[in-house]
Amino acid sequence: MKKGLLIVLTGPSGVGKKTIWSPIINNADLNLVFSVSMTTRKPRNGEVEGVDYFFRTKEQFEEAIKNGELLEYATFANNYYGTPISFVEKLRNEGKNVLLEIEPKGGLQVMGIAKRNHDDRFVSIFVAPQHIEELRSRLLNRKTESEKVIEERLEQAKWEIKQQDHYKYVIINKQNYPERSTEELYRILLNEIAENEKRD
Repeated sequence: MKKGLLIVLTGPSGVGKKTIWSPIINNADLNLVFSVSMTTRKPRNGEVEGVDYFFRTKEQFEEAIKNGELLEYATFANNYYGTPISFVEKLRNEGKNVLLEIEPKGGLQVMGIAKRNHDDRFVSIFVAPQHIEELRSRLLNRKTESEKVIEERLEQAKWEIKQQDHYKYVIINKQNYPERSTEELYRILLNEIAENEKRD
């Protein structure tokens, strides 16, 4: 059985990452599984443990860091976010293509690990907004965070957008045309999966 791809999909908060991957996550051609992240933030309405996130205490998360159990982790707005290695590798060894939706800083960490491990079954994709004001509008429309947190996210986004050149693919997600971005993502993944099939 071929080992599955590790697909990092990243971009600033509010850029619409989930909106573009959700329509294709169950597409049989792609054999995708969404990687569930671990976080210390409180669940939002409707979020389910083990489906949206693994919700953990700060102490539990710091124990996982200490034990080297995370592929990447970052802090934002006083919360930890990270990716459990065992969860990802189990799925890849079953031949599944694992989609990680993470923050850009985490994406760079995972790229570094993939490079050090000579992991050629790795794809990096950055989702960018057309402009920063579009991000502001999306974050305000979500109505999930205070204005202060939104301003923090926008400051962070300015740095994150500058990191897009480190990624193999960049998708510009225009605010009212997410289906175009979904089509672009689908084409990228089909091509990368076909390439992976050719590997030993």
